[in-house]
Amino acid sequence: MRRIGSAGFSLVELLVLVGVIAVITSVSAPAFVAYWRSATLLGGARELTTIINRGRQVAISQNTTVCVKQGGSTQVQFLTGGLVCAGTVWTGPGTDANGWFTLQNNVQISSATANVVFNYMGAATTAGIYTVRNPINSGTMTVTVALSGRVTIGP
Repeated sequence: MRRIGSAGFSLVELLVLVGVIAVITSVSAPAFVAYWRSATLLGGARELTTIINRGRQVAISQNTTVCVKQGGSTQVQFLTGGLVCAGTVWTGPGTDANGWFTLQNNVQISSATANVVFNYMGAATTAGIYTVRNPINSGTMTVTVALSGRVTIGP
């Protein structure tokens, strides 16, 4: 019971508040974890899509062929000037000294087909499908490169 002019909260009021916060946290935590995992996977797929589209832009702007080569489980690099992925390593924004793009959050890449090669007009002379996998829960998404050069993300 409060007196007139008294300041502060009683112990019961504080315990009720802590209990409400605990219930809200325990109910929302699984949804947040599920969101985090799916957002990490989608982010990895979008990052790979951006990298592949950059390879297409390099092929167009430099009037050459660009091979998007997978290396390791989290890396991709561009090889310019060769039809069978045997050209010069391209280095630029986002690459390390050896020309490798590394996906963030340990998102892994695997390819079910040959490496994609873009020609000087931006079309893919070799189409391909890349699978992006979240290492935490093994969720997957596919990044598909059509012969037209269009890059799409699928489930």
